[in-house]
Amino acid sequence: MAQLKTFKKLAGFAFGLGASLVAIPVFATESSLGENGINALRLHEAPYNLIGRKIAIGQVEIGRPGLFGLDKAVARNPAIAPFKVFFRNTIAKNNANVDLHAQQVAGVMISSDKAFPGVAPGARLHSAAIGTLRRSGQPEECLSAQHLAQQNGGDLRAINFSFGESLRQDPRPNALLDGNALLTQCIDWSARVHNVLYVIAGNQGKGGISIPTDNYNGINVAFTRLENGSFSKTDFANLGDPAAGTPGRIAGYESNVGPRRSIGLVAPGSKISLVNLDGTIGRASGTSFAAPHVTATVALLQEYGDGEIQRSLSSVPNTTLPNWTLDARRHEVMKAVMFNSADKLKDRGNGLNLGMTRDIFDQSHRTWLASEAFYDRKIPLDIQLGAGQLNAYRAYQQFSAGQWQPGSAVPAKGWDYNRVSVGDRPYQDYILERPLQAGSMLSATLVWNRHVELNDANQNGEYDLGETFTDRGLNNLDLYLMPADSNNIQDNIWSSVSEVDSTEHIFQRIPETGRYKIRVYFHQQANEPTQDYAIAWWSVPVQ
Repeated sequence: MAQLKTFKKLAGFAFGLGASLVAIPVFATESSLGENGINALRLHEAPYNLIGRKIAIGQVEIGRPGLFGLDKAVARNPAIAPFKVFFRNTIAKNNANVDLHAQQVAGVMISSDKAFPGVAPGARLHSAAIGTLRRSGQPEECLSAQHLAQQNGGDLRAINFSFGESLRQDPRPNALLDGNALLTQCIDWSARVHNVLYVIAGNQGKGGISIPTDNYNGINVAFTRLENGSFSKTDFANLGDPAAGTPGRIAGYESNVGPRRSIGLVAPGSKISLVNLDGTIGRASGTSFAAPHVTATVALLQEYGDGEIQRSLSSVPNTTLPNWTLDARRHEVMKAVMFNSADKLKDRGNGLNLGMTRDIFDQSHRTWLASEAFYDRKIPLDIQLGAGQLNAYRAYQQFSAGQWQPGSAVPAKGWDYNRVSVGDRPYQDYILERPLQAGSMLSATLVWNRHVELNDANQNGEYDLGETFTDRGLNNLDLYLMPADSNNIQDNIWSSVSEVDSTEHIFQRIPETGRYKIRVYFHQQANEPTQDYAIAWWSVPVQ
């Protein structure tokens, strides 16, 4: 039976995020966390029992959620209880910078309300408000992000950005989304140095909060709406991308320079049920509420990973079992795992489409198979769908398959964190141990970091106001699907060979039953001669 809640109509908080609140009943089948959303509720239940316990995540916004005992605006027995709250890089003052939007975003992540839980109600949320600034606040935003990244003993796994800066506010002359805004460079630097996955609300309509959606090392998230009872279609409010006029693309005023795509994942973000400061329930839409679904899913996966690491340390090593080390905490691994397990194309019951739960559609009602990303080897991600829609349970399946390294045969599903170097053998091969089924899909995702360095004027190892960053460029890695017995990349079945992205992605059908391998290839050096990377793969072996 549908569950009806009383809604309080609220307005005037959107900060340009396109959010709105209306008085509408909530139906349990429409939950963004259930089977028709990201399927996170399944992980809350036995036998998984994953709620993000002891995992620290972060939130940077203009304001911050309320904290009971510090802020009067918070209801008694609040469903949303952040672990720590800050104003930039200092402890927050009582009743200052408390904000409804930040409260609702936090609720998507950590709400403990029984009817409207967050994705990871057991996670420790650290939230920083940067305040309202007349001019560009990118230096303060960078300072706030760095401060959060250093919390929990320097072990904070992901940071949510449900806001951003307009190019109109960027102080650079003729500013473009070219990856060189201070905040964008800061995020790419911090991701690499602090090992934090930054999750950015992306695509806000024509213009809007485009910086830092031109980052390389994080994930930009667009949002889907309910279509035939499930979150499966991108919402029209999402901004377009480069090369307006090409089929499947929506023109936006602020777009990435060149062919690089901005969207990494889509997640539910339309008419999401949200807990307000006073404990009432509202409903709103926007990428602001899609991004925290991704951020909090990291907490669920990391709770599981930490448990596996502890178990591996207390047991006798076994080469037939997955390898669980601190590599499982790498932000690149989380990115590769969530990209590779995303829903694209509904499985027809035979397992050949990797057990995916639904078709995900762009604005023209086309699936990923109709996108350039499927046909063009130089385009790894769809312009509207990215790698597809987040599915927390499938991400768990991908992650729980464990780490498997090159050098010996690997199972049909797994991941790895490794490195590849220029030289006589500029590649790593992952040879699948069992023949793959003809007609089945193989999904493989490779991610690595753009190398941004801090121009550390006072040599204290931290970003300080007034300091800048230097982009040392992006090493160019490629990804190949090849016959297992071939050593010539020209024999590849398919490849992902973007010249501008820090992600390569293959989603292709296996042409004939046989043995295959996945090759990571160091194509061109831009900075260091050795490049760390994460890879995830999912295939269907012959039964």
